[in-house]
Formats: sequence, C-alpha cells, structure tokens
Amino acid sequence: MQDQQAELQWRDGHVPVSTRFDDPYFSLENGLAETRHVFLEGNGLPGRFREGFHIAELGFGTGLNMLTAWAAWEQAEQRSPLNFTSFEAFPMARDDMATALAAFPSLSPWRDRFLAVWTGQGDCDLGTLRLTVITGDARETLPGWAGRADAWFLDGFSPAKNPELWGETLLSDVARHTAPGGTVATYTAAGFVRRGLAQAGFQVSRVPGYGRKRHMVRGALA
Repeated sequence: MQDQQAELQWRDGHVPVSTRFDDPYFSLENGLAETRHVFLEGNGLPGRFREGFHIAELGFGTGLNMLTAWAAWEQAEQRSPLNFTSFEAFPMARDDMATALAAFPSLSPWRDRFLAVWTGQGDCDLGTLRLTVITGDARETLPGWAGRADAWFLDGFSPAKNPELWGETLLSDVARHTAPGGTVATYTAAGFVRRGLAQAGFQVSRVPGYGRKRHMVRGALA
C-alpha cells in the first residue's frame, strides 16, 4: 500500500501545520531553539556523543530534529557516522521540507547536503550521518525494528490530537528498543505519557520546557 503523505497548510508562510492533526510541526516561537532544548539537552547531548551513537525518533516531520542533531554531531568534531532512525507515518514531500527548513539558515550547510540526496524515504548515507526513515504506523513498524537507540526523540503531534503515538504499548516498545543507559526526551509533560514511560521502565523527570511550555519530560532507562 502506498504511504500516505503529510497534508499541510502554512502559517506565516514558513511554519507547516498538519491539517490531519491541526498541529504545527515545530514551535511557532523558535523551532530550532526548542529542538536544542528538548531533544539535545533533554538527552544530555552533545555531551554523550561517542562513536556508534544511535538516535531514534517518533515523528520525522520536516527533518529539523535530525539536522539539529547532525549539526551538533559534526560541531562536536565526531568523525564516525551518527546513526539516526526515524519512524514516520505521513512523510512530508521534499519541496515542503525545503520550504519549512528555509526558516533556519544556520542549518543550511546540513540542510543542503541532506536535501541534495533525499528521496523522501528509506536510507541516506551522508558520511557523518546514516539516516533511516521507516514509513508507516510506528505501532506496527517499531516492534520489528532490530535496532536499539542510545537516545529517543519522542516528537509526535500533541497527545491530545494524536494519542495513538503515545500509548502504553508503543512506549513499552520504545523501552525495549533502548540501549542500556539510554534516554528519552519529549516536549509534552502529559500525565499519561509520564506514567506510560515510567511503566515501560524509564526513570522519568518533569523539567522546565521551552518557551511557553512550562514543563517537558526526560527519562533514563532504569
């Protein structure tokens, strides 16, 4: 069956909003700053980077999180490839990604290299980045994944609008695909997400969020 594509409308000309979930793909304040705060700092990065490090993500979206992590990897003078695996149900068209990512000119060296070879799904080898985007419902694709991540970026749409990506079973699958000492971070502090992560085996902390979001969550595999 052909993968379903992301359905978008644009806010302020550069912020993509999912019409399926009525939710923006990144912060209206500063998407790059939010990514650094939530997903890098929330996972102790770049301080934990080492050879063979593997990041996994729920929700590839525009690719902003991946590009931010890849930039931090290279800026930390890592020479080996960063492994990055993302699970995405509704992949965004390449041209829409380019439009969205144009809002972050500081990422242009990584954006341009990525978009030059990106076909919209599958694997992408960029020397210092080995990217795999697995399309389809993560509830079906994650259980069969053979990898284990050192850090997870949980970046699905709002739990209130996309609860399927925050269910207990899926969060348990996240834990099962986390390496010893691995971590998880997400922008939401919803109670049922915290409880689901804790039940899956993470030691969960509620910490200050980015911008108007008072809290976010990070966790470490117990």
